[in-house]
Amino acid sequence: MTDPLNVVILAAGKGTRMKSDLPKVLHPLAGRPLLAHVLAAADALAPARICVVYGHGGDALPRTIGRADLAWARQEPQLGTGHAVQQALPHLDDAALCLILYGDVPLTRVETLREMALIAGQGAVALLTARLANPAGYGRIVRDAGGRVQRIVEHKDASAEELAIDEVNTGILCLPVARLAHWLARLRNDNAQGEYYLTDIIAMAVQDGVQVIPCHPGAEWEVLGINSRQQLAELERVHQREIAHALMAEGVTLIDPARIDVRGELRCGRDVLIDVNAVFEGRVTLGDGARVGAHCVLKDVDVAAGVEIKPFCHIEGARIGANAVIGPYARIRPGSVLDEEVHIGNFVELKNSQVGFNSKINHLSYVGDASVGRKVNIGAGTITCNYDGANKHRTVIEDEAFIGSDTQLVAPVTVGRGATLGAGTTLTRDAPAGELTLARARQVTVPGWQRPIKAARDKP
Repeated sequence: MTDPLNVVILAAGKGTRMKSDLPKVLHPLAGRPLLAHVLAAADALAPARICVVYGHGGDALPRTIGRADLAWARQEPQLGTGHAVQQALPHLDDAALCLILYGDVPLTRVETLREMALIAGQGAVALLTARLANPAGYGRIVRDAGGRVQRIVEHKDASAEELAIDEVNTGILCLPVARLAHWLARLRNDNAQGEYYLTDIIAMAVQDGVQVIPCHPGAEWEVLGINSRQQLAELERVHQREIAHALMAEGVTLIDPARIDVRGELRCGRDVLIDVNAVFEGRVTLGDGARVGAHCVLKDVDVAAGVEIKPFCHIEGARIGANAVIGPYARIRPGSVLDEEVHIGNFVELKNSQVGFNSKINHLSYVGDASVGRKVNIGAGTITCNYDGANKHRTVIEDEAFIGSDTQLVAPVTVGRGATLGAGTTLTRDAPAGELTLARARQVTVPGWQRPIKAARDKP
């Protein structure tokens, strides 16, 4: 592609059938707004400029997307697709090509768009069309006897003969900006909807002797738009299926490819296994041989080789070292870093804590704002009392310490290397290295004590 490329993304629609206060293009697909998917495809083409035409939802779109490198053009009122592109013209370079995309068509492949740009670079109009089993609602592609594209007729303006055509306009096209501006200036709104149709420029191109070359997507879902929550759910499953197929092609074992959700970026090493209903958000890396059990949620997590994550774990903003074992039912919160061969067991919660090599926290414990050394054993029911009601404080547990069950460590406090805390200890001062520390109330038996008896009630 030698000509500079400008991209216009039409995103002004209200999305009435979504029945939502949220602008349609901000509804999430795989954890990202629809518009973000379209922007990602545009970015992959390295365009000189991207202009987003917005309307409904007002400044919610630019505020949510939050990109200073985009041009934003407001369409108010909305008078059709041709009118929308007219709003973008001041942001375009007359010497460039213009690729027109739609903010509610999220899954068009970059390869398809790149092919269109190459065609437009030869001076033609590249038009993306598709043959649909059910073309209702789409504009139809009208060809002449020789098979050349002549015009597009919108569904509401089509005759019975034209409605029988199964080749439809996807709305996506690429052409030189100078020609686009010339044809947009000639648009009229004498049609069933009283709008300025972008599609009318196809007939103008033919009249001016400019070749219109149709392109075709590799799959129908590339050109499907979203107008309802049902369509959004359907494309979600299509997208997740494609992700699953790509993972399996790279050597990942998915116990059920239909039951995985990737809502961000998932990178996997060799021989990774993922069980059913696992959810991956943000950026997640799974090292060679890692295993993720059923019903786990991982968000922004770096998992090293050989890690086993058992079912029903929730891990966010953490790093897990090689050959660690996590869960089941563990929660690891942001800021946690686990070294190699760490064991975190059932109903254990970590938060902003570092756990050293081969340390074990196996049962029913909360460890927050703590530095845990190597080969430490933390017994069931242990709590680091890290919050005093106003500030967070840190607990330090040095190498090879043993923390008995049902222990409370009232931070700030340090447990020395090799120290042992007896079960039931409430530690409020530092425990010396290599010593046994106990802090329990004296056990007392009260002779003759009787349990209270519930008083009998009079029957009515």
